[in-house]
Order: sequence, then structure tokens, then C-alpha cells
Amino acid sequence: MSSTVSPFGGFPPSLGFDNQNLPVAGVSGPFNNSEADVTDNEETELLNASWNQDYGCFAAGTSRGFHIYNCDPFKETFRRDMKNGGFGIVEMLFRCNILALVGGKENTQYPPNKVIIWDDHQSRCIGEFTFRSEVRAVKLRRDRVVVVLEHKVYVYNFMDLKLLHQIETLANPKGLCCLSHHSNTSVLACPGIRRGQVRVEHFGLHMTKLIHAHDAQIACMTLTMDGLLLATASTKGTLVRIFNTMDGTRLQEVRRGVDRADIYSIALSPNVQWLAVSSDKGTVHIFSLRVRGAGEDTSFQTSAIKSPAFIRQNSSSSLDALISPSTGANPGSSLSFMKGVLPKYFSSEWSFAQFHISECTHFIAAFGSQNTLVIVSMDGSFYRCSFDPVNGGEMIQQEYVRFLKNENRQR
Repeated sequence: MSSTVSPFGGFPPSLGFDNQNLPVAGVSGPFNNSEADVTDNEETELLNASWNQDYGCFAAGTSRGFHIYNCDPFKETFRRDMKNGGFGIVEMLFRCNILALVGGKENTQYPPNKVIIWDDHQSRCIGEFTFRSEVRAVKLRRDRVVVVLEHKVYVYNFMDLKLLHQIETLANPKGLCCLSHHSNTSVLACPGIRRGQVRVEHFGLHMTKLIHAHDAQIACMTLTMDGLLLATASTKGTLVRIFNTMDGTRLQEVRRGVDRADIYSIALSPNVQWLAVSSDKGTVHIFSLRVRGAGEDTSFQTSAIKSPAFIRQNSSSSLDALISPSTGANPGSSLSFMKGVLPKYFSSEWSFAQFHISECTHFIAAFGSQNTLVIVSMDGSFYRCSFDPVNGGEMIQQEYVRFLKNENRQR
């Protein structure tokens, strides 16, 4: 690995991606804010879509540049177009002016083995990393830049872009990796070196936890904002499991279905009361969680992070501390009383609410405000739907927007 770095002093100001704060069209640099080079007759392919850290915005990397969209209310707030090809990865840092960009395979200026740290306030590149192999993912938090390759994860300090950690992983073509985003915790989760294993790094505690999450290979994962809870799914796509990242205790298991599925995304609601799973079956499932979430017991979180005793405590006490009653209940099989006799799926917790879209496209889901779910599809569609937090069932579609014209839909 080699890198060229232009360090910057102090964290740059937030622009909020509001149109009135954007630099005018024609600024210096490879991007412009003009649509002159992209006409309505030209097809734009959506290469990548990713949420920002609070799920209030999403970035769309296209074959001609990138777009930033606000979710509530839905609107395009920002875009950059370029002639030399688009971006396969666009990673936001909340709503500030810093972005991490990785070129698509057709990008003649920025190849897919290079990461650009772009400051749009200054309209210039402030850092650049070049690797020998293709970059699979980039993750940001206010003090870290994480670059994921197929067999390695690099962790850099954001202020000077110095390398802090190198982590070996099992083959990771999807670039699976997630970060906590609370200022008082610094947690990273990525695949381990064994099949079905997740490696959790508690950097603030100088502690590594290896969790055997599944027998099959890990397909998707996410952390809570504080990094204390981890949700995972395997390539089988039938079960989602929630773990305590401090001691590896499995806190809950829910069932998406019986048939094998390709899991596209897992999302946890901000209060960790709900979990959403999207898959190639064309359905988003919402499950009710029984784990104690962020904001429910701050005193526990603080003591858990600061007290060495918590690291040494046994699994039963961890379970008692993190399990909490839920307002909704996931339905189970009517034959669940025969648990241990019949196959395992008869005693499983099934989804509380569901939403159905086309099976022909990849899509990712996240929680919005007031019992809503927002969905971005790789065919250039945005959905907002609501669910009943008491009765569950079929969700109600509230909004549909076709935000990007793309006749060549991914299938």
C-alpha cells in the first residue's frame, strides 16, 4: 500500500449540504455543479447508494459523478458532475463538507484502487490513498478514516491521515465493516479470519472481541451508534442475530424466513427498539427488539464503557443488563410450545411488520422519524413507508420518488 497525504489542521466547518452554502458552479477542481454536460437524453447509471451516519441523507454515486439527497423532506440538495467517469463509493460524514470518494471502473481520473478525501468547501482533494488492489469500502467517523480492501482493513487518524491499525480479514469482497459514531466510544466491526466470525475492536478500551456469529460466511452487519450492540446475518439469509459487543453474548435471534436469501441491508432504529432487514426476496421485514438501546439507560452505557468490571462480568449479567421489555412482540409459531422437538424455525421470532417492493433490484433500508422506514433502490427509486408500532402487519407507503433516470436497471 502507498499513499499521498495532504494533512489538514482542525476539523472543517459543516455546510449542511444546503444549496445556499455551496460553492458556485465553475469552481476549480475536477467537479462542477453544472448540468450542462449531462442531458436528459443521456442515461445515468446508479453505481452505489449509502446512508450518512444518522440516516437523514444518502449519497448516490453515479456513472457521471455523485448526488446528495435529504430524506425528510426528500430533495436533492447537492450534486457534482464530471466528464471522466463516476464514483463507485461515496461516503458522507454526517452533513459536513467532507466526503470520501472512490472512482468507478470506468473512471479515467480516479481508479477504483484510490481513495480521495474531498473537501467540497474548498473544492479540492485534501488527502489521497492509493492501494495495490480495489477498494471495497470506506467508512468515516469524526476522528477516523477506515479503508476496506478484500483481505485487510486500514484505520487512519482523520486529522493527519496517519495509519493507526491494520486488520487482517477473511475474504471480504463486499467490504463489510461498520463503526460506532458516539464520541465516547470507538468501535469497529469487520469479518474475522474464520468463516462466520466477526472481529470487534474497542479501540478506546484496547480490547478485541471475536464473536462466532454464524456457521456460514457473514453477509451483512451493523452496529448501534454507541457500538455496544451488533446485528449480523449470514449468506444463508434466514436468521439475524444481535450480540453484546463487550462480551459476545447473543441477546436475540429473529427469523427473516426459511428459504435462503441474499441480505442487502440491516438497520437498527435510533432507540434500538426495531430492526429492519432487506433482501432479494423483495421484502423489508421489521422486527421488535428486546435489547436495551441507546437513550434508554445512559447510566448503564457510561458505566459499561468506563468500568473494567463490565469487561470481566459473566454472560448472564450482561444479558440482564441489555435485555428490556418491548412495546411490540414478534409473532412466533403456534407450535412454539414444542421447542426442542420440532425444527428450530417453529420456535423462531418472525417479523412484526413488512413492506414489499420489486425483487428485481438491490435496495437498502433505514429508519426515519415517527415509525417510518426509508428505502433507496438501485433502480433510482426512493420510498417512505410507515408501520403500526402496536399491531405491525403490512406497512403503508407514504411517498415514492424516482430520483434518478436509469433505463438500464440492475437486475
